Amino acid sequence: MNYETAQQLSAKDFKRRTRVYKQTFKRMLHAWHTYHLSRSNAGHPPTLCRCDQLLVALQYWWEYRTYFHIAGDWEVSESTVCRIVQ
Repeated sequence: MNYETAQQLSAKDFKRRTRVYKQTFKRMLHAWHTYHLSRSNAGHPPTLCRCDQLLVALQYWWEYRTYFHIAGDWEVSESTVCRIVQ
């Protein structure tokens, strides 16, 4: 489920899916953007947008699925999932 799909969910379903409220997700996303703005933009551009990266991290932290399974769902490599979670 990508960010656009998650935004279509009701507040209750969004909380059930991500384990955080929509407002909390927005705050987390703002903090994530602020952190990445302070870093250099050198290197390969990210495969997933920041919103989707946050959803990947939340999925790992809540479900404790393996990087392999999450990578398969999001069609990225395991190392990408590892970097996002860390």
